[in-house]
Amino acid sequence: MIDNLSFQKRIWFFMSISALLLASPCLMAEKIGSVSTKFKILGANDKIVIEAFDDPDIVGATCYLSRAKTGGISGTVGVAEDTSDASIACRQVGPIELPENVKNGQKDGKEVFKKSTSLLFKSLQVVRFYDPKRNVLIYLAYSDRIIEGSPKNSISTIPIMPWR
Repeated sequence: MIDNLSFQKRIWFFMSISALLLASPCLMAEKIGSVSTKFKILGANDKIVIEAFDDPDIVGATCYLSRAKTGGISGTVGVAEDTSDASIACRQVGPIELPENVKNGQKDGKEVFKKSTSLLFKSLQVVRFYDPKRNVLIYLAYSDRIIEGSPKNSISTIPIMPWR
């Protein structure tokens, strides 16, 4: 009886943590579209998803991210691990006024987007840097795991220009 109760508590704990992790991916991403890359008889097809997100600290900066999404039964249920492939393109979509903590480098390397790409341990992140010499925002997309990350990455820049 005690052993069974302990097992139930562990299952409940695992399910609670999983639900939190699945609910915590960045809610600010807007799905723009997707294309199928591999047909699956059961479950959703593998695809490339295009999402847009605005920089939470810099009004007028928007990034578009394309990433792989694994289909099949495991992908449909949410237990598949997506590949580390991603591409990013960021654009100035309005007037940009940099906050002081971005101008002085205090927010360099700040995470502006994060998406879980496996059930527990893998995520796709976008971090921002500012190059004051060239007045350019730099966005780096990369994948990481708790144990080891991936060297696959993508970069995009926004030269800050006066808005007409």
